[in-house]
Amino acid sequence: MNKYIFEMKMKVRDYECDLQGIVNNANYQHYIEHTRHEFLSSAGISFARLHEEGVDPVVARLNMAFKTPLKSGDEFISKLYLKKEGIKYVFYQDIFRLPDMKPVIKSTVETVCLINGRLGSSELLDTTFSDYLQP
Repeated sequence: MNKYIFEMKMKVRDYECDLQGIVNNANYQHYIEHTRHEFLSSAGISFARLHEEGVDPVVARLNMAFKTPLKSGDEFISKLYLKKEGIKYVFYQDIFRLPDMKPVIKSTVETVCLINGRLGSSELLDTTFSDYLQP
């Protein structure tokens, strides 16, 4: 089993649910994006600062496998770990329902960096992420 390097607890809000009473699929992308941004913030990375330096990390590909739906009021934990593949950073992000830890989604998010508008590597991200990368 891979070691998660970051996790955060959240709760489903009523307005995130559709007429079926379950979380609308688009909201899962919000959950995992919020988790990534909180992880980056905890690692000292500011998107505003990166952008000012001409570095823009962007999502290149996203894959989500839905396992168990969440409902209004459900609490869940969103976890991630990180690998580097070439110039891509791949975030492996999973959500588990609380308290039973039943898998809700399994996802991968491939990100790349645009350096002054061109695809490239960021020394700052490479350095910052070096302690977090999974083999």
